[in-house]
Amino acid sequence: MTALRDAAMKSKAWPFEEARRVLKRYEKKDPDKGYVLFETGYGPSGLPHIGTFGEVARTTMIRRAFEMISDIPTRLFCFSDDLDGMRKVPENVPQTEMLREHLQEPLTTVPDPFGEYPSFGAHNNAMLRRFLDTFGFEYEFISATEFYKSGQFDATLLLAAERYDAIMEIMLASLREERQQTYSCFLPISPKTGRVLYVPIKHVDAKAGTITFDEDGVETTLPVTGGHVKLQWKPDFGARWAALDVDFEMYGKDHSTNTPIYDGICEVLGGRKPEHFSYELFLDQHGQKISKSKGNGLSIDEWLTYAATESLSYFMYQKPKTAKRMYFDVIPKAVDEYHQQLRAYPEQTPDQQLANPVWHIHGGDVPASDMVVPFQMLLNLASVAGAKDKTGLWGFIRRYAPEASPETHPTLDQAAEFAVRYFNDFVAPTRVFRAPTEIERRALEDLAGRLAAWDQPADAEALQTMVFAIGREHGFEPMKDWFQALYQVLLGADQGPRFGGFIALYGVTETRALIERALAGELVGAAAD
Repeated sequence: MTALRDAAMKSKAWPFEEARRVLKRYEKKDPDKGYVLFETGYGPSGLPHIGTFGEVARTTMIRRAFEMISDIPTRLFCFSDDLDGMRKVPENVPQTEMLREHLQEPLTTVPDPFGEYPSFGAHNNAMLRRFLDTFGFEYEFISATEFYKSGQFDATLLLAAERYDAIMEIMLASLREERQQTYSCFLPISPKTGRVLYVPIKHVDAKAGTITFDEDGVETTLPVTGGHVKLQWKPDFGARWAALDVDFEMYGKDHSTNTPIYDGICEVLGGRKPEHFSYELFLDQHGQKISKSKGNGLSIDEWLTYAATESLSYFMYQKPKTAKRMYFDVIPKAVDEYHQQLRAYPEQTPDQQLANPVWHIHGGDVPASDMVVPFQMLLNLASVAGAKDKTGLWGFIRRYAPEASPETHPTLDQAAEFAVRYFNDFVAPTRVFRAPTEIERRALEDLAGRLAAWDQPADAEALQTMVFAIGREHGFEPMKDWFQALYQVLLGADQGPRFGGFIALYGVTETRALIERALAGELVGAAAD
C-alpha cells in the first residue's frame, strides 16, 4: 500500500493530479467538518443525459484517487436544483401541452408527464438516482427543494440578505445595463401562483430577513428562509459551496467563465472557494452540445442497451479536457479498448497500473477480462452469420475458443447479446456491399484457393500472415487498401477486424464460401437481408 501511495503521489493520471490539488487544501490541518466534500450539481429540467452521469463518474474517480493518497474521510453529494422554475418544455417527454401550463413553476411542483411520480422534478431525480445506482456509485442525494424548505440553507440565506450589496456588486458587474436594472440575486416564489418570479426587489431587510417586491401591482413581503425564496442560479452555486463547505466540484466548459462569480459569492458568504475542474462538452452526431431539453445525443439507457456499464465509464475517463462526440458508433471502440486495458493491467508496474483507466473505473479492484473475442469481431460475425440472437454466435465462439462458455465467460456472453442487438439496429440498415475490382477479384480468388488448401489449425496469426502476403503479392500499396477491400466486399463495411482472426473465428471453410458468394455477385444488394 505504501508503494502504491508513493506512486499515486507522482502519477500523471488526471484523477491523481486533481486529488493532489484537493489534498493541498489541508496540508496543515484536516477539515473542521471531519471529511473532504466532493459535490456534483444537476439541473432536473429534463431527463438525465450522459453528461450528467459523466460528472458523477469523473468526480468518483478523483474521490477514489484522493482516498489512495490520504486518510481523510470523504463524502460525495449529488445536489439537484429541483426548486428551479421550469423555463421551457423538454422536447423528449409526453404531455408537452400540459407542461406548458406549468412554466416557471418549481420543478418539484410541475406534474409528472409520465404519471409515475409526485412531480416532474421527482421523476427526473429518480431517473438520475437509478442510473447512479446502476453503476454502484457511493453518494448522498440532496434535493434543493428539501434543502431550502427544511431550513438547512437558512443561515446562508440570512447572510445573503445581510451581504446583499456585496453579492449584487459581483453580479451586476457581469450583466448588461438593461439587465442590471431589474436583477436581484433573490427570486421570490409567488404565494399566489407558486411560480418562481423574476421581478425587481424593492427592499431587502437584513434584520428581518425579508424581501419586498410587487406582484401584479400588489406589494408583497416574504421571508428569505423556509423555501419562500430561492437564489438565482449563479449566486446559488456559490452560496451552496459556502453552506456545505464544498472542497471540489467539476462542471462543463460552458460554466468556466462564471467561476470567478461562483468563487466571489462563496467568499462573500464566508466560505472557502473549492477546487474546480472544467471539462469539455459532449456533442451529438452533428457536433452540437448535448441538451437535456432537446434530448439529443446518447442517453445512458441507450448506451446500456448495447454495452456494459464499464465501457461507458472508460469513455468518461478518456481526455476530459477534449470535446467528445457521443453517438452510437463510439460504443464498439470503447468496449474493445476497455478490455485491452483490462488484459494489460496484470503485467503492468504499479506506476503503469495507476495510469491505466481500469484502476480508476474499478477503484483498484480490477477484474480479469474474459472477452476472448473482441466486440468488433462479434459484430462482423453477427453480420456474416446472420445471427438473430447470441446463441447463433456461440457455435463459432466455441470453435475459436473451446474453453469458453456462457457460464465461464459471462462478460463475453453478454457482449454477444449486445453485438447482435447493435448489429441489427445500426450496422445492418447501413451496410453496403460492393463488387470487387479486377485486381481485388484476382486477390480474392487467390485467397479462396489458399483457404481451400489450408490444412493447418485455424491459427489467427498464421492466417493473418497469409492474408497479408496475398495483398503484397498482388501489388496493393498501401496495404490498407487490400484490407479495406476485404471489409467492403465481404462485410459491407469500411472497417473491420484483423482478418486472420476473423477467419479463425468464422471458419476457414465458411470464409472461403463467403468469398465465393462475393465473387458470384450474391452479396451486392444484400444490405437489407
